[in-house]
Amino acid sequence: MELEQIWKSTLNEMELQLSRTNFVTWLKNSKLIKEKDGIFYIAVPNNFAKEWIEGKYQKNIISILRKLNSSAKKIELIVNPELFAEGNKVNNNTSNNNNNIGVLDLKTDPETGLNLKYTLNSYVVGPSNELAYSAATAIVNEIGKYNPFFVYGGVGIGKTHLIQAIGNEILIKYNKKIKPRYVSSEKFTSDIVWGIRNKRMEDIKKKYRDVDVLIIDDIQFIGGKEKTEEEFFHTFNALYENNKQIIISSDRPPQSIPTLEERLRSRFEGGLIADITYPEYEMRVAIIKNKLQNFNQELSDQVIDIIAKYIKKNIRELEGILKKIIFTKESKNIEITPKIAEEIIEKSIIKKSKNITDTQIIKAVSEYFNISVEDLISHSRKKEIVEPRQIIMYLLRDISEFSYPYIGNKMGKDHTTVIHSCEKIEAELNKNESLNQKILTIKELILKS
Repeated sequence: MELEQIWKSTLNEMELQLSRTNFVTWLKNSKLIKEKDGIFYIAVPNNFAKEWIEGKYQKNIISILRKLNSSAKKIELIVNPELFAEGNKVNNNTSNNNNNIGVLDLKTDPETGLNLKYTLNSYVVGPSNELAYSAATAIVNEIGKYNPFFVYGGVGIGKTHLIQAIGNEILIKYNKKIKPRYVSSEKFTSDIVWGIRNKRMEDIKKKYRDVDVLIIDDIQFIGGKEKTEEEFFHTFNALYENNKQIIISSDRPPQSIPTLEERLRSRFEGGLIADITYPEYEMRVAIIKNKLQNFNQELSDQVIDIIAKYIKKNIRELEGILKKIIFTKESKNIEITPKIAEEIIEKSIIKKSKNITDTQIIKAVSEYFNISVEDLISHSRKKEIVEPRQIIMYLLRDISEFSYPYIGNKMGKDHTTVIHSCEKIEAELNKNESLNQKILTIKELILKS
């Protein structure tokens, strides 16, 4: 069956399941642009549609696709407003669209791993990040002078934005003649595992040593992984000795990563270290106004004030709330008053509470992912259960502040596994919009339970 017919049949089925308004608003104009290895790539006109479909309709769509094509594994939603511009016609057949995905998915450069949206121009600077920003601009202008550059701070305060912006600015300034590469520590570890299993470590070494700027995010997660630490140590030395720039981020300073080898810790401490603290009120207001300008939207000063006062730490959470407020404004065609803004924020944020039980949290995650509670707390290692299980552990800790041993006992895991899961989800929230939206939606389900 051709892609065009598959998607037409899928939409016909979804139209029967949804109200007319919801179908027209979210799905009618979507386009299936490519299928590869069981992944169906679907283009939508904006981020609101992407997040709404991911949060509400993703499982239904996959279920229908699997009936039409047994190889269907998952869907990937791609935001591409140009594709939906007036007069822009796109065929959905595979022969005409094999190359579209490379044009449409502009978020990440496959050569560098950099997200192109992160720039120094869009990075709001204030007292909480002024030193880190100054160091970033100095590195762009004189690569290798401040080496390594180690930036640390809490979740959601802009570390990933800053270190990727350095890479993007270097690409522009030096006309792509200097090669940066961005990688998360999790991806670096998985590459090492792949290289060992397939006896291709020389390929991995070349990948990470044949660069001019290596940017590695969340370095704390390589602690305790012996082979990963050893390879990173040798990669670090190879780059450093050749005056190549190394940029590292972490949620804590080098001396506070207990599982990190001493020889790596000393290398990190020998460079320029800068911390990013939580943004003060004025900076949060500036961030909100900057994002409103990017979204081509306006909100009153009173509403901006409310958002800035409620969301004090996590910039990613601030952006998520802002998108929800804008979505409400557009979808309902209403003016956002301070009262409406407060209601939206209150529904989206769960204050830490001992009154919310572990049962409520587990049930909400079970409902969202359509996975039974029994499977979630079992010893199963199925891939589709890993993320939901980590989210449960994170929420049990974040919302109800249960101890790590208690959560481990509840989930049948060692407390060190719980710590790793919580830290992993917390770090990902800073840079993963899809995960951030999942957490927000699950919190709404908890509030309704």
